[in-house]
Amino acid sequence: MSTEVSLNRDLVLDALHDVIDPELGYNIVDLGLIYEVEVGTGIVEITMTMTTPGCPAQDYIMSGVYERCKSLPGVDDARVHLTFLPAWSPRLMTPVAKAHFGIQE
Repeated sequence: MSTEVSLNRDLVLDALHDVIDPELGYNIVDLGLIYEVEVGTGIVEITMTMTTPGCPAQDYIMSGVYERCKSLPGVDDARVHLTFLPAWSPRLMTPVAKAHFGIQE
């Protein structure tokens, strides 16, 4: 019986929890920075944003996303696309992240 895990969106999102925004000290998935994950044969495409345009941690975070995706079994290429539309806001955060930062819904 094989224990091989199939590459899928949930697996990618789970892996991206390891990428931490260094300014906020929290993972980018729960912060709501990941807008879209597309998984193809050997290719992962991520569309994401930053908390603000010109974020000084932009290159660091995008590199982390790329490296984490590339480290997944079955991934030959990772493409990271940055967008600021729609603009990020705290309402995109998960309830867990909002609670961590004391944001009331």
